[in-house]
Amino acid sequence: MAEKKAKFSREYGLFLELLRAEREAAGMTQTDLAKRLKMTQSSVSKCERGERRLDAIETRQICIAIGTQFAVFAAKLDAAIERTPAARKSAARN
Repeated sequence: MAEKKAKFSREYGLFLELLRAEREAAGMTQTDLAKRLKMTQSSVSKCERGERRLDAIETRQICIAIGTQFAVFAAKLDAAIERTPAARKSAARN
């Protein structure tokens, strides 16, 4: 039996978790964010679930809409990725 291929990498999963957490920390619903971005709530949901992949420009726009600096978001993402077991193994080999 063939293995089920992951929809996205562990790092992208962390990215999605952090993006949603930042929106929630800002006290915003998906509908609130959608209105600020001039998109539908279902589009925001698809982004947060990984059904629609985001690029850096779109991520920056989301950060602006929720009141988070893109550089701060990127630093939090980098720290979250560095805390993963795979990153620690890689660092230990170097």
